[in-house]
Amino acid sequence: MNLFFHLSRGLSQLALTIAVLALIVVTAVVGWQVFGRYVLNDTPVWAERVALLLMIYLCLLGAAVAVRDAGHLGMEFMLTKLTETSKRRLAYFIHWLTLAFGIAMAWYGLELASIVRTHAIPTLGISEAWTYVPLAVSGVLIVLFCIEHIACFHSGADVTPTFALSE
Repeated sequence: MNLFFHLSRGLSQLALTIAVLALIVVTAVVGWQVFGRYVLNDTPVWAERVALLLMIYLCLLGAAVAVRDAGHLGMEFMLTKLTETSKRRLAYFIHWLTLAFGIAMAWYGLELASIVRTHAIPTLGISEAWTYVPLAVSGVLIVLFCIEHIACFHSGADVTPTFALSE
């Protein structure tokens, strides 16, 4: 099981690293787009679509990492009213519900990518499927991270954060 936890953490670190790199690149692309529009008076035609694709990747990969690190939004104030047993049951239910959502993301992301794989993005010349691949990848990661949470839940362990300060 330790190998699975180690792999999960490594995948989370990789996803977060890719998301951060995408954020850096999207910042440069949008900067170039603004420079082209207002200084050169010639907007690069590819810039808007590249920025959109990068935003999709960084948001969906970041969301998967947030599921693993429990960094997503929650309504903690409701938990204060519950008993410890109820809190544990609710947490368990939420992990299973999130896992089901991840399966749906992966399944329908692959289905959408398959449907549009023969269509090209005109300004980039690549398949439209690249727009939906991150949906499937994020779904798979969410499933893996939920399995990790459920396994830790059963063993009484905690999920090690993606980038722990003390390693």
